[in-house]
Amino acid sequence: MNKKLSILFLFLSLMIWAQKPTLFLIGDSTMSNKDNPEKNPEHGWGQVLPQFFTTGIEIQNHAMNGRSSKSFRTEGRWDKVEKQLKKGDFVIIQFGHNDQKLKDSTKFTNPYTQYRANLERYVTETRTKGATPILMTSITRRNFNENGVLIDTHKEYPLVVRLVADAMKVPFVDMQLLTEQMEISAGPEKSKLLHLHFKAGENPYYDKDKADDTHLSKLGANTVAKLAVNALKTLNTGLEKYIK
Repeated sequence: MNKKLSILFLFLSLMIWAQKPTLFLIGDSTMSNKDNPEKNPEHGWGQVLPQFFTTGIEIQNHAMNGRSSKSFRTEGRWDKVEKQLKKGDFVIIQFGHNDQKLKDSTKFTNPYTQYRANLERYVTETRTKGATPILMTSITRRNFNENGVLIDTHKEYPLVVRLVADAMKVPFVDMQLLTEQMEISAGPEKSKLLHLHFKAGENPYYDKDKADDTHLSKLGANTVAKLAVNALKTLNTGLEKYIK
């Protein structure tokens, strides 16, 4: 009987050892998977991320349109991730766009109190499971003024991400900075290609004029994903060995 138990224990140990690590993405619409990707011009950067990784890691994109650091938890979305988390996994955490929504009590968070506490809790709970949290600031909006200057719309939220990353020694990618550089490099006109700018009838997906400077086109999503991947390579978290 003891021999059988030993063999069973060895088998279970090998099964656990053989499990692939998983990279979980939690965030909002700029990261999320979009329906009908073959026809839909809109893509989240997390949606196109798998092409940059080897088959040695699984990627689960749990990001969802319209979610904040608050509503992602209250809707039970974090619970689904947390239950799966195991040692060796990774969690990219990127909220901020919807935490700003002053007119929506289900989403809004005060940046220096509730938002910070939410980020800290995600980090702590990820680490408790033996997984590695990675904090990211929100990607910037295409918001050029009449002089061609890119104007920030996220205010205090990216600063708080930086503060939490510094205080808790969390691997950190400043996507705000990287995407600001991307938008500025493209300029006020060419940057429209990174987002959703269409005249009525120009794209069969939209029957009216479309001018969306927050969400990404497929080109934009691929460009942002490349920026994220290049930054992730430098963090020495262990995730880099799964990047092509």
